[in-house]
Amino acid sequence: MKEVVNIGLLQTACSANPNANLKKTLALAEGAAKQGAQIICTQELFRSQYFCQTEDHQNFALAEKIPGPTTDAFAKLAKKHRVVIIASLFEKRAAGVYHNTAAVFDADGSLMGIYRKMHIPDDPLYYEKFYFTPGDLGFKTWQTKYGKIGVLICWDQWYPEAARLTAMQGAQILFYPTAIGWHPSEKKKYGAIQHDAWETIQRGHAIANGCYVAVPNRVGHERISGQGIEFWGQSFVAGTSGQILARAGAGKEETLMAPVDLAAVDVTRTHWPFLRDRRVDAYGNLTKRLVD
Repeated sequence: MKEVVNIGLLQTACSANPNANLKKTLALAEGAAKQGAQIICTQELFRSQYFCQTEDHQNFALAEKIPGPTTDAFAKLAKKHRVVIIASLFEKRAAGVYHNTAAVFDADGSLMGIYRKMHIPDDPLYYEKFYFTPGDLGFKTWQTKYGKIGVLICWDQWYPEAARLTAMQGAQILFYPTAIGWHPSEKKKYGAIQHDAWETIQRGHAIANGCYVAVPNRVGHERISGQGIEFWGQSFVAGTSGQILARAGAGKEETLMAPVDLAAVDVTRTHWPFLRDRRVDAYGNLTKRLVD
């Protein structure tokens, strides 16, 4: 029996006005709900431009508490339209302790919980270690009205361990709110390779875990430092065998809609029993940095 659920991914360009970004994203989420989306996911840190291009203490003013104005607004929208919503935000946990966080709302508007980004990058124009404390809640899943979902965030998407530990809790869909793009000076030489690697590894997570992967990415050129970052968009949904089911464009705002059949997760995991055949007795060294 099919168990079809409609996913809506919000791919937007962000301005320097947090309130305008929130208003636009809420409107897009409402539009996705009216188009039939049952699970809606925002891109990473949608309320602002990607401020991690610089290390600037003034940017901590962008953070907010949970619950707070953003979570209150999405809870209201989720309840109104009976949809599940994953909303990414800059969380102020306490003075001096901030997280890159995703809040998960069930279709009754209740806040089911939060996920705090576990892997924090520190690369040119991606100076996230300055802002974000690594997550301390571990990898989590939620049994929502429309299916069991796991949420990871951007840099987490490069780590098979994160996908596996989330899938082991029964996640049928892995959502990855994302903000990733090119350094303009590198695009010609490395752009195609970088994008292909990003998409391929996440499709690999779908294959290895027999689940769906859904990735909303931002779009637009944001110049806060130097040449800035040209975000490549191309949000996508991958099926349980890694096939691309839907992909957004590279240069425009878009709400990506995709129906997924959750029954396929059980079928795939039965016919490709990677979870069954794992040698859990032999993986102890995964908890070490390196093995001599």
